Amino acid sequence: MSVDTVSLTGWGRTAPTTALRFRPGSYEEAAATVRGCGPRGSIARGLGRAHGDSAQNAGGSVLDMTALDRLLAFDAGTGEVVCEAGVSLHRLLEVLLPLGWFLPVTPGSRYITVGGAIGSDVHGDNHRAAGSFSRHVVRFELLTADGGIRTVRPGTPLFDATTGGMGLTGVILSATLRFHPVATSLMSVDTERAADLDDLMTRLAMAGDRYRYASARVDLTSRGRATGRGVLTSGEHAPLDALPAHAQRRPLSFRTARQLPATPGPVPGLVSDLVPDLVPGLFPGGLLGRVSAAALAELRHRRAPRSRTGELRRISDFLHPLDAGPHWSPVLGRGGLVHYEFAVGHGQEETLHRIVRQLSRRRRAPFPGVLRRFGAGDPGWLSFPVPGWALSLDLPAALPGLARFLDGLDEEVAAAGGRVCLTNDSRIRPDVLAAMYPRLGDFRSLRAELDPDGAFRSDLSRRLSL
Repeated sequence: MSVDTVSLTGWGRTAPTTALRFRPGSYEEAAATVRGCGPRGSIARGLGRAHGDSAQNAGGSVLDMTALDRLLAFDAGTGEVVCEAGVSLHRLLEVLLPLGWFLPVTPGSRYITVGGAIGSDVHGDNHRAAGSFSRHVVRFELLTADGGIRTVRPGTPLFDATTGGMGLTGVILSATLRFHPVATSLMSVDTERAADLDDLMTRLAMAGDRYRYASARVDLTSRGRATGRGVLTSGEHAPLDALPAHAQRRPLSFRTARQLPATPGPVPGLVSDLVPDLVPGLFPGGLLGRVSAAALAELRHRRAPRSRTGELRRISDFLHPLDAGPHWSPVLGRGGLVHYEFAVGHGQEETLHRIVRQLSRRRRAPFPGVLRRFGAGDPGWLSFPVPGWALSLDLPAALPGLARFLDGLDEEVAAAGGRVCLTNDSRIRPDVLAAMYPRLGDFRSLRAELDPDGAFRSDLSRRLSL
């Protein structure tokens, strides 16, 4: 087992802290690390794609689980796979997509581990149809604070506390997942432009009833009658007969998006919609000016098709836009990016409108927001999705007055009965959190019973008294 001291952040590169990192190569090594973690505790960490501080532990230890990455079993008849928690979703797709099986839920990046997907109870563009990741977990093995290993199944308090529990109930060692069958590795995608937020929400609601996947890019700089305008993309797994003849010879080939060279540059899907050779001059220190942000958003909106149907796209292009480029430094600036993601229920659409108007008045969001429609929530006590609407966006951390502005948004979201996503949070106040997550008391009680000495701790747990 390797050990080193490292400075860690979330993917947004904010709030760095230093911890002792252990990289166990076996369950026994992981258990030994937990038993000897010391007064600052320990927390499991995967590939570091969460924006927040849930996988950091200042002054304590962090278990890098990426060496525990074996696929242990696969049932070709049912689509069930058993794998270790350090396996990435990318690796699962490499192995199982060519066999005709696909992840039932995948977020915007496939470079996250199975343990991270369960601990965050991640969601994707198909939440209305498929729910969150935990809905497709048959069972998992959990290393608890006493060094024991428990088999945890749906319908139990420990399952509900762990799915979305940010690693604070124990270390997930392995899991059994249910995949769903597909005929090809391509997506059939429809695209349409919407004139304003009402138009966009109407189209997204209709798309959610007709397509498995649907989400919308929202222009957060537009004002007046165009406030909240955007581009909706909806998709289904393409059937075999939709593919051209040459592609039908290898219909399940796992095609990934073209990677950028290992030098800083714009991120396709987020920044490539801008004009690439304009980007360096328009991102001084990582910040876009108000005029530049609005001009680029206008260009991006006009370049999108008014209406296009049946476009064939690679799964990676459509579902994993965050993986197209590894380097964020040109747009992060000195302080990194703050990722803000919130959800409000049906009947609270005015809260969403009000927040979008506030963002558009600031005109400082360098990227479009992403709007999704959520279906029924899952039982995880700290799982993020609630039936209704979710908006995610990125803001440069160095923006003047950002903390005060986001605190105000938190209060509006909480007052509307909504919530902020903990996976990507590094700043919410604990008093607001209690109003957002009604099962928070149950989570704290189970934690106190299961881990009375605080073997599992993180920057997030200390900040929010979890």
